[in-house]
Amino acid sequence: MALLLAAAGPPPSATPAARLDDPAWRARFAAKQVELRQKRPEVVFLGDSIFQNWEKQGGPAWDDYRPGWERYFDRFDAVDLGFTGDTTANLLWRVENGELDAIHPKVAVVLIGINDFCGAGWSAGDTLAGIDAVLAAMRRRAPGTKILLLGLLPNGWCEAARSGAASVDRALAARHWAGSGVTYRDLSELLAPHGVLDRSRFADPLFAVPGPPLHPTAQTQVRLAAAIAPAIAALLGAAAK
Repeated sequence: MALLLAAAGPPPSATPAARLDDPAWRARFAAKQVELRQKRPEVVFLGDSIFQNWEKQGGPAWDDYRPGWERYFDRFDAVDLGFTGDTTANLLWRVENGELDAIHPKVAVVLIGINDFCGAGWSAGDTLAGIDAVLAAMRRRAPGTKILLLGLLPNGWCEAARSGAASVDRALAARHWAGSGVTYRDLSELLAPHGVLDRSRFADPLFAVPGPPLHPTAQTQVRLAAAIAPAIAALLGAAAK
């Protein structure tokens, strides 16, 4: 007698998950909802701590990120929707709960997935499924928005994150993106020239309690911004046609 097996649902990485039990996360989400409605930006940045770092200013040069944002992104009147610690599942919840509703951005820059590994313990395949779920939700919520998807950045956080990020990027690079509304960019070379991780380009080893390389320094993030800004401008130009 054949057994009837229930169809497997999406993995946790592709299942919307809020962090409303975290007061700081909840307060940031509420504040960003207000900012989005007031500003109605043409460009939004959706991601994790690497994007949230753009809001840091003052302190040592390697930790002073805001000038880089102002130099490259203020002209786009963009809103930073980076949330420290977010996984693909957390970003998926945000997309499905108001971050793209009624604002109609022309371009969305997306960098998400690194917290799926060491933090959540998910696989590269899970993370790809989470990224796909985020992109699908964005297409539903904002079908006219052009997406600039960034590959996961090289890092030295843990073995799962090191190998997982590389695996995800290879899979994303192999896809045929033409006609999808998504532009993919791999900026790995800015952190790992010739495939070799450059620890001097990361802020974490400089902390009072040093950590493994994960977050680019402010100087490195300026290089990332210099690579991202022309792509945003091109997408805005295409959207205007």
